[in-house]
Amino acid sequence: MHRFIRYIIALALPLWGLGGFAQENICFSPRIKTLQVKVDGQWDAPTVMLLNGGHRVEISFDDLQAQYQRYTYTITHCNADWTPSDLLTSDYMTGFAEQRIDDYEPAMSTEVKYNHYWLNLPNADTKLLVSGNYRVNIFEDGEDEPIAQASFSIIEPRVGVDVDVTANTDIDTYAAHQQVNFTVNYSGYQVSNPVSDFKYLVVQNRRWDNHVEELSPSLMQVNKLIFNHNRSLIFPAGNEYRRFEILNEYVPTMHVDRMEFDDTYYHALLYTDEQRIIYLYDEDQNGRFLIRNDDNYNNDTESDYIFTHFSLQMPKVAGGEVYLFGDLTNNRMEEMYKMEYNLIDHQYELVTPLKQGSYNYMYMFKRDGEDVGETRPCEGNFHQTENEYCVYVYHRPFGSRYDKLVGFKKMNYKR
Repeated sequence: MHRFIRYIIALALPLWGLGGFAQENICFSPRIKTLQVKVDGQWDAPTVMLLNGGHRVEISFDDLQAQYQRYTYTITHCNADWTPSDLLTSDYMTGFAEQRIDDYEPAMSTEVKYNHYWLNLPNADTKLLVSGNYRVNIFEDGEDEPIAQASFSIIEPRVGVDVDVTANTDIDTYAAHQQVNFTVNYSGYQVSNPVSDFKYLVVQNRRWDNHVEELSPSLMQVNKLIFNHNRSLIFPAGNEYRRFEILNEYVPTMHVDRMEFDDTYYHALLYTDEQRIIYLYDEDQNGRFLIRNDDNYNNDTESDYIFTHFSLQMPKVAGGEVYLFGDLTNNRMEEMYKMEYNLIDHQYELVTPLKQGSYNYMYMFKRDGEDVGETRPCEGNFHQTENEYCVYVYHRPFGSRYDKLVGFKKMNYKR
């Protein structure tokens, strides 16, 4: 129970100033859990929506303090690299710069008491006027530092993007990597200098620790920019995400060994995982999770938080740490998700509270002093792995003060 005690103590400790690429969804306060960003309610799709297309992004989170807390939020327009753009607030949105989150509901019939908050954009008070990247910072009323950050993008499609992913890479052939190639077709779109005016981001499974930017085309054709054989676009392939479900407080479901109740909270003890040395096929969701309970009714407010016990049996790896990883950790390697090594049982262990639902996860190794995680030590790298790649294309016309998002393409690699 030492992790449980440490978690409760941590609820009183702020986590301001955590580093990271600014696109990430981040819970800066450990009492803020289950931060979700969804476009039109789609939990399994990228958070990109069409400018003036009638779409809506919903941002939601839970506050594990039982009493109501007044929250406000601000919206910042960002450049391709997620630094704030030079636009004035009135250039990219209508409404006030700071607004209140009015929608919330308390949890019902749960052992862990929490309040569920949500906001929708655009709404009656706010309309978003231009394409590009948007960051929403959420604040406790009267505080200067955010307790959470959520991000999404708006596209005005001007260019075509074709993406191809191959396991026949420039460093190995059908072994441990996958290489992304893509083409940008800007026919019919006015661009003064295609090589310098466009900017790019390539992301694997919403992992911003290993994203790629600052790309240059390998070949130019009429109205086309081609990105082939670029070594920076070679990604370790990883393995399929592991999966489990905690849908019922009493009955073990997928990958759960047993459920327990300690007179205060429910606990789910997952089956012990093993270090992967071979490729294991599975129909995963590339790291996502879906909040739901056994009744699949009022999932947002009637799903309890269950202290979930993870264990990974393998030799201790020197020179770094192992982290629980996936959308359930906001794809971040943070202290609260760092696993401790049990020398007696020869396994990494972690206990963390998770809301009832279906989850993907993996174990990520991070070397000391490095920011990019490695899948190889715990999960292995296998070319057959089905991965999701997203390519973002931005354009800043001459004299403009911001980067437009003019092209986007998601591709799922399947061998």
